[in-house]
Amino acid sequence: MSISLLQGCVKSGLVKSISLNPWAPLWIKDPSVFAFPYYYMTDLVHSAPLPELPGRESALVGDPQFQEIVHRSRSLTEKILLLIPETHKSAVHTETLQLNSTENAKLGIMASNIGIPSAPVLRVVSEDFTLETSLRRMSEGLQLHRDLLSAVSPRLENKDRVTELTADIRDLGIQINKMLKVLQTETVVQPTPTPVALRLPGEYEVQVAAHLVLVQLQSFGQDMVRNLRSLDQNKEGETES
Repeated sequence: MSISLLQGCVKSGLVKSISLNPWAPLWIKDPSVFAFPYYYMTDLVHSAPLPELPGRESALVGDPQFQEIVHRSRSLTEKILLLIPETHKSAVHTETLQLNSTENAKLGIMASNIGIPSAPVLRVVSEDFTLETSLRRMSEGLQLHRDLLSAVSPRLENKDRVTELTADIRDLGIQINKMLKVLQTETVVQPTPTPVALRLPGEYEVQVAAHLVLVQLQSFGQDMVRNLRSLDQNKEGETES
């Protein structure tokens, strides 16, 4: 976190003062909020503007119609992130499987045994990681999680929330593909998705599979919303959280 960014927050009236100690809290003027910890400021960093785009891409991204799709995509992604905890609660009943548990990192071997692929990696747009690459990986990641949820859903006792979540992922994928189509200078044939075959011999494996897919989708969605936020030029009145 740069001092200049924090100073900008002070000038804007968001905070009263800053401390050179990076772990010190920032006190907000609003008396109903007691403290604004340093780590809450990370979204301000993650949502920093994209590096300068090539002229053509910059013009396309700034187009009002493109911005409308960006905003719609961002809203859908945020909706999905809100739905994930509810979906997890309705679908996963094993008490040891908690959505935001630090123990989730220990389930990597089981994810491999069940056959859950890793999500595509999203990075900050740069010369080596273009906007088109970012959007393509978003599209691939959404299709992957849609397929994974469709594979595990028939084995769940309560699948209503999963069905709703899957529909929203499909709708978001449509919006991402619209942006991708605008950016592509030539027609690109989309590869046929590889069918997902999960190894689910028993109820526990079903529970772990549903859990891990939702954990991974949440992380992927958080990366997506940061990237989409950096594309969204209509940030007036926006509140970071």
